[in-house]
Amino acid sequence: MTVLKGLREALVLFVIALVLVAIVAGIWVAVSGGEFVTRLGFALIVVGALLGVTGDLTLSRVGMLGARSAFGLAPEQETGGGGRILTGVGVFLFVGLPLVVVGVLLIS
Repeated sequence: MTVLKGLREALVLFVIALVLVAIVAGIWVAVSGGEFVTRLGFALIVVGALLGVTGDLTLSRVGMLGARSAFGLAPEQETGGGGRILTGVGVFLFVGLPLVVVGVLLIS
């Protein structure tokens, strides 16, 4: 059951990212011209790469590593709060990577 919830969450995140990137690509074409499909593909690659790198909260925790180690505390662990099912790896595999693949297919 958790697998289905995770896949449903990945699908929702993928569709939301796709819609938002399409809106941004449409604005980009309206402002500077060019072909919509190429701009959409490029924007999907950028957003997919960003989601792949920042899909979890690891980058936001890096700033606290020094302070936590000074007090002898272990690094913060990711908890499944906020209703999220997918971990950073899940966001990379099921959201970020498919966005990059779709972007590459649109450009070529």
